[in-house]
Amino acid sequence: MSKKVLILPGDGIGPEITAQAVKVLNRLKEEGALDIEMQEGLVGGAAYDETGSPLPEETMAAAREADAILLGAVGGPQYDSLPRDKRPEKGLLGLRSGLELFANLRPAMLYPQLAHASSLKPEVVSGLDILIVRELTGGIYFGQPRGIRTLDNGEREGFNTYVYSESEIRRIAHVAFQAAQKRNNKVTSIDKSNVLEVTELWKEVVTEVAKEYPDVELEHMLVDNAAMQLVRWPKQFDVMLTGNMFGDILSDEASMLTGSIGMLPSASLNSENKGMYEPSHGSAPDIAGQDIANPLATILSAAMMLRYSLGAPELADRIEQAVSKVLDQGLRTADIWTEGTEKVSCSAMGDAVVAAL
Repeated sequence: MSKKVLILPGDGIGPEITAQAVKVLNRLKEEGALDIEMQEGLVGGAAYDETGSPLPEETMAAAREADAILLGAVGGPQYDSLPRDKRPEKGLLGLRSGLELFANLRPAMLYPQLAHASSLKPEVVSGLDILIVRELTGGIYFGQPRGIRTLDNGEREGFNTYVYSESEIRRIAHVAFQAAQKRNNKVTSIDKSNVLEVTELWKEVVTEVAKEYPDVELEHMLVDNAAMQLVRWPKQFDVMLTGNMFGDILSDEASMLTGSIGMLPSASLNSENKGMYEPSHGSAPDIAGQDIANPLATILSAAMMLRYSLGAPELADRIEQAVSKVLDQGLRTADIWTEGTEKVSCSAMGDAVVAAL
């Protein structure tokens, strides 16, 4: 039976990079290896421009019907003055919460061909393979009450609520420990338990869950130390388990270890492995429409989609091997280009991956 995939190009470079991933998926369809139906929808600023909402009802309905969603990126400076509930990012958050996509998986793996493109010395990052498991539908990004208010003295005050329930912590911890069992059996749980009661509870619950996985080593690390250790000795990590805000920050830091955030895919899953797949970078409006963006994170996100939601891990392997082959050929987009390699456009990189399949 054919699987349904919703394509949400979004804003900025989103349409350019998703087009390359669609090329790859279409190639697999043409050869009869993949049976999917792809439908395109609106989200973010593009949706606001068209409908007045960053997440139209039609898009949400299509997302619920789909087996998986491939997203480009949302946002742009032209939307910064909109009311908060109309901004592109609200469309993204609405998809995450509406589909209960609570588990965000962000692999930070350094392709050996890109060791010299990393911000760190090759000997520090060579062989890097980290999986960041980030809780995605709770924490300070969703906590209530929130807002900006005027105090009695006339001064304005912004406030947000950082809250996690025991059940939210427990379910994301299980995801991290189960992922570690398929990797190197180590989980590093990130908190700020010396200051924040929310993460004190986080630490307690993760410790309890760890007892169900005696084969997995658990360590706890304060978030400021974790940020330092990612730069100092990143290969000490296997699976990093984090809350929403800490994971948002640490995963972007980890992306630079891999040479470029343009190489970092991600998956956001619910309890049934239905997922939304997207590159970890943003919409990059400064380079939109120039055909110079790196599509590899989006193509690798499509590979994750095949592995986690569409039940085709062998096709995911093929895409990942094709990306590695293209890098072996010395092809690079501008963000990962170094002396002695060939700089290519976004669309040319997509064509090269298709050819390498």
